[in-house]
Parts: sequence; structure tokens; C-alpha cells
Amino acid sequence: MSATDERTDVGHDVPTLQAMLDLHRRAFLADGPPTVAVRQNRIDRLMALLLDNTAAFIEAMAADYGTRSGAASLFTEVVGIISVVEHTRSHVRQWMRPTKLMPVARWGGLRAEVQPTPLGVVGVIGPWNFPVNLVVLPASAAFAAGNRVMIKMSEITANTAELMKAVAPRYFDPTELDVVTGGPDVAAAFAGLPFDHLFFTGSPSVGAQVQRAAAQNLVPVTLELGGKNPVVVARGADIRRSAARIARGRMVNGGQVCVCPDYVLVPDEQVDTFVDVVRETLRDMFPSIIANPDYCSSVNQANFDRVVGLVDDARVNGARVEAVAPEGESLPDRETRKIAPTIVRDIDDRMRIADEEIFGPIVSVLGYSRLNEAID
Repeated sequence: MSATDERTDVGHDVPTLQAMLDLHRRAFLADGPPTVAVRQNRIDRLMALLLDNTAAFIEAMAADYGTRSGAASLFTEVVGIISVVEHTRSHVRQWMRPTKLMPVARWGGLRAEVQPTPLGVVGVIGPWNFPVNLVVLPASAAFAAGNRVMIKMSEITANTAELMKAVAPRYFDPTELDVVTGGPDVAAAFAGLPFDHLFFTGSPSVGAQVQRAAAQNLVPVTLELGGKNPVVVARGADIRRSAARIARGRMVNGGQVCVCPDYVLVPDEQVDTFVDVVRETLRDMFPSIIANPDYCSSVNQANFDRVVGLVDDARVNGARVEAVAPEGESLPDRETRKIAPTIVRDIDDRMRIADEEIFGPIVSVLGYSRLNEAID
């Protein structure tokens, strides 16, 4: 279901997916709501799956991207989520407790309470930018709530998807957790299954498709979508510290993060200083790019072309574009799918970069004279 897919469908067809869901639901109904111990044990096994196979997952993600820092993958996909999962696990018993309603509701000697109840089978459709992190976290939450889980891995990070599919049966019965792989047709069929809840992380355009597919079965949906993330640097802020932090934040995962800075609003009189520090920070971070194993590539050719196209469109329409490329390196480089960190100024509404989520190593800088102007 992704616009940047480059692979053909493999693995599952619609009848097979429905059969998988039916198996999960029969097991859920037969066993009833799981105990605290069962829920925590499922979360423990999910973390064991992740921690036992960390090196293999890092290797698979590097293969999917072409170049992706192993240290960055370790932090963002594994270490960075451990505390979140531990928090979820530690609160299972508390979250399962019934909630007494206010005494005023106890009319005529009646008492009322709200009892948290598992939904049944939860579907999780994961993205390609953090293909492990963003399936493990929703799966752990679903387990905490007492549900069974089916995961559709992104077809764009195919090596990671196949690894997850291969290792999951070592830790879970297929009626507890099942992993689905395949391309856009499989994803569309998955989104159309009559789950009890569906969780999707990805772009707004694909999120709309997921919502429409789920609506056919009145399936409630949680959408975690991308967007245009502004950063406002206020007058009086430490401009050097702000610029350095924003530059570093922009470059996480090669800018392929839904919450990293997309464009920056800076007081007019400080724009030049801000840009100078961003440039200096980026040069210090990346003295080389093409041969640098820690400089993240675009995940595939389609995303590489899309990001390069955004920059070219801005340049043609009058933007000032500065690629912060190391001396002697010709970037963007199609072979490695690497794009130099790029600063874009003088953006206006004619340019696609003004509206589209960039999802690449590009930072847009806009000046403002009054705070209300930045807000507007």
C-alpha cells in the first residue's frame, strides 16, 4: 500500500489471511480473557524475540537500507523502546482493575463499575522507517490489553520482514502472534480484515486507504501518521545551541522520521547565523558521506527520487538550495541512494516542499518578523 514500493507481492492471499484471523479469534474465545501472568509472559516473549535477535535485525535493516548505522538501529529500534515496554508490562495489573463509578450513580442500591475487557484480535500494520520499533510497541500494548496480534510488516524493508516472520514462531504460538509479509495487495487485504482493532503507522495518504478499508467492517482504527513538523526558534533563544540540536535531530535515520524537524521558523535577523551553525554542525557530523557507514541511505530508489524531486522543484521555483556535501563528493548519489544534508531557504507555497512531508536529510529555514506571523 506504499507509494514507494518496489517489490512484488509474496506470501499471503486473502483466504489465507482470513483463515489466520479465524484461528486467532477461535483461540481467543476458547481461552477467554488472559490473566496478568499470561499477558506479562507474552510481553516478555516479545522482548526476548527482539533481544535474542538484535544483531540479526540490525543486519537485516542495514541490508534493506543499503547503509544504515548499526549503532543508530540499536538505539532507535531496541534500546530506545525497552523502557516503554517495561512501563507497559509493569502497569498491566493496575490497568486491568475495574473502575468504580461515582457514588451518585448508585441509585436504588445498584452498583456499577467499568471492567477493562480485551477486544480480541488486533492487527498491526508497520512502517518501513522503524520496521521493528513500530510493530513491537503496538504489539506489546495489545498484549497488555489481553489481545491476540497479527502483524503486517512493511514490504519495503523486506529483509527485516522475513526475519520477523522466521523468528516469531520460536517464541509464539501462531494463535498468539502471527507475522504477515507481502506487498501492497497483501497490505490492502490485511487492512480489510474484520479485526477487533487495527493499528497503522505511516503516511496520511496510505492511512486514508487503511481507514476506508477498515470502515467496511466497522473496525476501529488507530492511525499514527506523518506530517510537517515545525520548529519555532524564539527571540532570546540560544541560537547556536538551537541550530546544532535541530541539525542533529533532522539527520536521525537520514531524516526518515515522522517526528524530526521538517522546517524551522527563525527570527529574520538571526536566519543567517542559524544557517551558519547548521552548516557547521552538519560538516562536523559528516566529514564524508558516500563511503560513511553511519550515513543513512534513502530506503529505496523511489524515496530517493521523491526527495531529490522536492529539492529540484524548490530550486526551479526560486528557493535557495545549499547542499552541505563533503569536498570531492558528488551528491546526490543514485548508486548509494545518499543525499547530502541540504538547507533550503526562500520557500513559498508554489513549491511542493512547502506542503509535502520531506522524509529526507533536508531542512527548510523560514524567517519571521513577529511571533504571530510564525503561528499564522
